[in-house]
Amino acid sequence: MNVKNTAIEKQEEASNFLKDNHLNLTISKDSDIRLMSMYKKINVAVIGATGYTGLDLVYILSKHPKINIKNLCATKNLGKKINFFDKRITKSLPKISSVNKVDWNILDLVFLSLPNGEAHKLIKKNFYKNKNLKFIDLSADFRILDINTYKKNYNINHNAKELIKHSIYSLPEFSKNEIKNFRILSNPGCYPTSIQIPLIPLIKNKSINTRNIIIDSKSGYSGAGKNLEKKFVHKNLYSSVFAYNPMNHRHICEIDQQLFKYTKRKIIFSFNPHLLPTFRGILTAIYVQTVKGKSGNSLRKILTKFYKNSKFVKILKLNATLGSGNVLNTNNCEISICETRVKNNYIIFSAIDNLVKGASGQAVQNMNLLYKFPENLGLK
Repeated sequence: MNVKNTAIEKQEEASNFLKDNHLNLTISKDSDIRLMSMYKKINVAVIGATGYTGLDLVYILSKHPKINIKNLCATKNLGKKINFFDKRITKSLPKISSVNKVDWNILDLVFLSLPNGEAHKLIKKNFYKNKNLKFIDLSADFRILDINTYKKNYNINHNAKELIKHSIYSLPEFSKNEIKNFRILSNPGCYPTSIQIPLIPLIKNKSINTRNIIIDSKSGYSGAGKNLEKKFVHKNLYSSVFAYNPMNHRHICEIDQQLFKYTKRKIIFSFNPHLLPTFRGILTAIYVQTVKGKSGNSLRKILTKFYKNSKFVKILKLNATLGSGNVLNTNNCEISICETRVKNNYIIFSAIDNLVKGASGQAVQNMNLLYKFPENLGLK
């Protein structure tokens, strides 16, 4: 009797089955997902592909060994090749098309790099039609859990509030063990990313005074998008430093929400953002006062221990000089703790690329974790 009963035959049969690129991701066991990730490429679409963030995302995905890009969507320049907008992208990819041309049934994952208020409409329209489809949203639509807070800060009614429970705010360094349970991953804002990574471990450790934290962030102008001139009517915008919106910046509610989630403490802070006359990069300076007995070295040790297994967070030596230059075009976050001449007062510097770790690179990092790929795959 010819029966397949050897371990080798069964392994070969499973391998051939898994190599099918159209395999439905319905298996729930972690071991099965890991097995599938060895063989299968996932089909993705990028909606909002021609903005600054969208282009960086397409560039990263075009080099990712586990990705098939099926759709690149925008509202303008339909029919053009993506390298018309970004010469770094050399791979042959689908031409720019309308979102109406997307075949949602062949997709595993959709990236949405859209203006605030647009992503939740598209996700709501397609969430229940394909229950295996997952979404990574790079806008603010699912970052804020309270819809009234969202409306107050973005002046937009949330039309998919019932889907918030199916979403997770995913800063990977804190959420990597949870994201497998969600179909909607909300990518954090760029400023909040540069702030939460250094602050949360120190607050959780009760090492710093939480009553008067001062956060001063400076970003390249790409963070404001391609409609920069419409958003900021300011003389010599491309050759000067511009401070804006220190009282009601939209990211304040996001920072508030996440600091409380992970520390269970009400944190009193002020936040002052600036635009720099440079294209990309963020340098954040956080002014803190330590609790009694905590030195700069002790703060550094806390962060070093917390991020000892991190692929992307680098803790520099005490008092190390730091700028955004080292992290440009990478998914890294570099942190330096510096002493001041005032006892128990320290400045924590944090540097990221706002378009990579602050947006597209972090989205790919989230995708890697979601599909059990190596966390740094395609991001080295």
